[in-house]
Amino acid sequence: MTIRTRIAPSPTGDPHVGTAYVALFNMVFARSQGGQFLLRIEDTDQTRSTPESEQAILDALSWIGLDWDEGPNVGGDKGPYRQSERSDIYRKYAEELIEKGYAFRCFCTPQRLDELRATQMQEKQPLGYDGHCENLSEEEIAKRLGNNEPYVVRMKVPREGQCTFNDMLRGEISIDWAQIDMQILLKADGMPTYHLANVVDDHLMQISHVIRGEEWINSAPKHILLYQYFGWDIPVFCHLPLLRNVDKSKLSKRKNPTSILYYQRMGYLPEALLNYLGRMGWSMPDEREKFTLDDMLKEFDIQRVSLGGPIFDVEKLSWLNGMWIREELTDEQLADRLQQWALNRDTLMAFLPFAKQRMETLSDIAPLGSYLVSGMLPISEEDLRSTGMEDDQLMEVLQFSLWRLESIQQWQRDNIFDALKSIADAMDIKMKPFLAPLFIAIAGSSSSISVMDSMALLGADMSRARLRHAIDLLGGVGKKKLKKMEKAYQQLG
Repeated sequence: MTIRTRIAPSPTGDPHVGTAYVALFNMVFARSQGGQFLLRIEDTDQTRSTPESEQAILDALSWIGLDWDEGPNVGGDKGPYRQSERSDIYRKYAEELIEKGYAFRCFCTPQRLDELRATQMQEKQPLGYDGHCENLSEEEIAKRLGNNEPYVVRMKVPREGQCTFNDMLRGEISIDWAQIDMQILLKADGMPTYHLANVVDDHLMQISHVIRGEEWINSAPKHILLYQYFGWDIPVFCHLPLLRNVDKSKLSKRKNPTSILYYQRMGYLPEALLNYLGRMGWSMPDEREKFTLDDMLKEFDIQRVSLGGPIFDVEKLSWLNGMWIREELTDEQLADRLQQWALNRDTLMAFLPFAKQRMETLSDIAPLGSYLVSGMLPISEEDLRSTGMEDDQLMEVLQFSLWRLESIQQWQRDNIFDALKSIADAMDIKMKPFLAPLFIAIAGSSSSISVMDSMALLGADMSRARLRHAIDLLGGVGKKKLKKMEKAYQQLG
């Protein structure tokens, strides 16, 4: 059997280090055994998926040192490799399940489902679909279809017993069918959900091993059931431990930068970041800290993966990155890396039109542009408070701006301005005082070029990271305060 693995990221945001972590282990497992590794794009969420996000994922994974044998940008004979281009395939298989009696059309309205969920929560019942449309008569279904009533396709699930399966790392796992919901397979817009699309794609693309994060363990019974309904061979499942923050919580951007592009922008070496991700729950036989991708390929044994949640510690990553800089790069190579990283002509040309208006000597370029080639700025809470805002309003300006900026899909100067202007107007604050703390957070000074231009030059990842850093300097936002701020933010509209 040819080993075939895959990574299937969703192009709905910044390329995540967790995606690179899972992709690395998929690639190394397949290649270490003479197999193939492919990439496909899960863009069935058409409201959030963007071409820009897809390209960012491809660029980020390539930058870090990963490559794939098949995918949307390299081709292959199992394509297309974007799920949005495979909708007819999914509809065909959804209809097949209906015809076999393994799925049904559900005409329940969002209002009914909301009421059902509220009742279940009030009566402390397990949450899930109650089978209301499971046994509609053919006549009733035909009538509703004739009236053009919208519907989704749901899978049927056993009500009793357990689903038992083997995991490469965890051994035998059993989950009660009572915990498994009647999953939607096909949405009302005709697009599939993750569950149907992945099972169909994994079968048609001949994926032999599904290596993914442990958050998908509880979904495995749905996938196994679909394989059985279709009469297909079930791939081998392997659920990797999730990356964790230092406090053992699930890795999240609120506590740790999670975007690969952030680490690229910070000046981490791709070899060091890939090395560090390889250390996440796995170790070389000789336990050495620093190793190359080739080293990992030669020594890889997936049974050496530890199930303890690997800690993604930025300080440890920085230490390892320093080792790579000192031990692997000559002075000439380091000079080349610095030029490629930020001291390149493209970066300079983007900044010069702004800097030129403020320069009297060539040496002025250093203080004017230093914040553009820095990581977290050496600002203090006193710097932020010097803008004259009360603490509560200061925190709201920073946090509300961050939330609004996180919703921007196309990171351009005008879009940034519109996002910030909408928050300022909703908070009834004039733009100049509203932007004052943002100037400090983003550029470290109120005398830099326009903060919107600065953010456009810095990029989304670094801009958002600096806003989070400023919020942390002011004490951060606890759970209780966060809920209060979320409510206030929602009221802004």
